Amino acid sequence: MKQALQKSRIPDSKAFVVKELKAPYFDKNWHFHSEYQLFWVLEGRGTRFIGDQMKPFREGDMILTGPNLPHLWRNDQEYFQKNSRLNTHGIVVYFPEDFLGGSLWEKEEFEDVKNLLLKSRRGLEISGKTNLKLREMLQTLVFKKGGARIIGLLEILHILAHSKDCEPITHAGYINTNKESEKDRMNQVYEYVMENFKQKIFLAEVAALANMTESAFSRYFTSRMNKPFSEFLSDVRIGHACKLLQEVEANVSEICYESGFQTLSNFNRQFKERMGVTPMEYKKDYLNTFS
Repeated sequence: MKQALQKSRIPDSKAFVVKELKAPYFDKNWHFHSEYQLFWVLEGRGTRFIGDQMKPFREGDMILTGPNLPHLWRNDQEYFQKNSRLNTHGIVVYFPEDFLGGSLWEKEEFEDVKNLLLKSRRGLEISGKTNLKLREMLQTLVFKKGGARIIGLLEILHILAHSKDCEPITHAGYINTNKESEKDRMNQVYEYVMENFKQKIFLAEVAALANMTESAFSRYFTSRMNKPFSEFLSDVRIGHACKLLQEVEANVSEICYESGFQTLSNFNRQFKERMGVTPMEYKKDYLNTFS
């Protein structure tokens, strides 16, 4: 599929870009771009959408995404409130496939890194000892200059290429079929769902946002996300419920309705189908893991 031309995030004068991000909230626009992206969250919580997968995020999360893999780091709604004192902090690295020159990746010495970059097209979640090791390296990379900065990125990629702490995120068959011109449409859908998932959402409302009939929107959304809209909405609600089970003292019934479910029985059934355990078992497992 041909992508519309877009301006690179990397100036012509630079091989790659590393930035320290500090703002009330992360970029709330669902998007994709031609560069690889390594992102580490130092401060901030919310829900991340990568390809056909979504999951709550928090401090410490670290992700490598390949070119044109759609993603969104959507902070929780309280970050957008007028008098919010919440802030976000992250470090992001953007680099193109040819930041060392295209022919170098064909050399034997770069085979492991080349394989890493191929895997990153599904998105890679970096955890464990590798995550901890790269944190200091990324903080240092922000302040490096010239050749030292390039060497620093190569060291990071070398560590990732030999790590067992990198798990793929999207399903194996996922392909981004979105067009550059559709970003605004999908942004409206994501924005509407994240602002209203605690209430009853009708397919007709969302289809109208996209200027489509219900049947056309259903086909469109399923083709882009590898899942029906109803399943996506349930995933958002279950993800929110997981955060509440981790972070607040409330009974399962309260969490059920706070997450947008209409009945407790439906919540319990869907939660177990997706998470493999009941809400109470999930909470106990979480407390046992992090206590």
